[in-house]
Amino acid sequence: MSTHQDQLEAVRGHRGFIAALDQSGGSSPGALRKYGVTEDAWSSDDEMFDLIHAMRTRIMTSDSFGGDRVMGAILFEMTMDRSVEDRPTAEFLWDAKGVVPFLKVDKGLADEADGVQLMKPNPDLEDLCGRGVAKGVFGTKMRSVVKHAGESGVGAIAEQQFSEGNRILASGLVPILEPEVDIHSPSKAEAEDQLLAALTAGLDSVPEGSQVMFKLTLPEVDDLYRPLVEDPRVLKVVALSGGYSREEANARLFRNRGMVASFSRALVEDLDVGQTGDEFDAALDAAIAEIYAAGDS
Repeated sequence: MSTHQDQLEAVRGHRGFIAALDQSGGSSPGALRKYGVTEDAWSSDDEMFDLIHAMRTRIMTSDSFGGDRVMGAILFEMTMDRSVEDRPTAEFLWDAKGVVPFLKVDKGLADEADGVQLMKPNPDLEDLCGRGVAKGVFGTKMRSVVKHAGESGVGAIAEQQFSEGNRILASGLVPILEPEVDIHSPSKAEAEDQLLAALTAGLDSVPEGSQVMFKLTLPEVDDLYRPLVEDPRVLKVVALSGGYSREEANARLFRNRGMVASFSRALVEDLDVGQTGDEFDAALDAAIAEIYAAGDS
């Protein structure tokens, strides 16, 4: 069986979660600050990325982090291009940890228009996907954001996600479509209803025999996305924490059957650069155990 097929079966049958380790240049300073590393610790982007890679490496090499509870990990491009314990990161994740590697492929968000933020144009997507395939990556992730309900804006979000997703499928990777609904949106529940309709319709564009994944904000109505979980064109539906605390995110996740987590902030909120190895592993183990227990209820 090929590596890709092994990874596909791992994703399909795993009730564990996806660790989102894909902070980019814009979000890395905040992630480092919460980890206890302040801006005076670096004087260039290269030094900042060295520090963020050290944090990610500490997570990935921890005895608490493994394929028994962690189904996958989403990597930033620069993380994919670096190494962990002298092995390319994606190779290390799969071969040493049994964790399926995904790659963040979007180029960031466009300015808000019509109540949403679409993704910026991505003309080099196929080249990046090709690099990912060569490095053993299984799938991708790309994020856009719904700020306010509105069928026009939400429809545009879904259309772009599926259009880019089909480019990714053609490159040999499995896309995670992430049309996030802002948890602070005053019309969050309405936007989620519109999004469900738009995503359901968009699935008709997925080539026969292919599957996509979704990464969705935990909804106001429990089990709202259950139809997507059960759709044969959908490999997995994962939840983003979206700014909720780990406690709140886990509580909401538990009430949404068939979904598993793909948390970033909620995973690392108790980690600190000053912790001893044992303290770090214990804090990470506790977070992983809580998130794992809440998923796929």
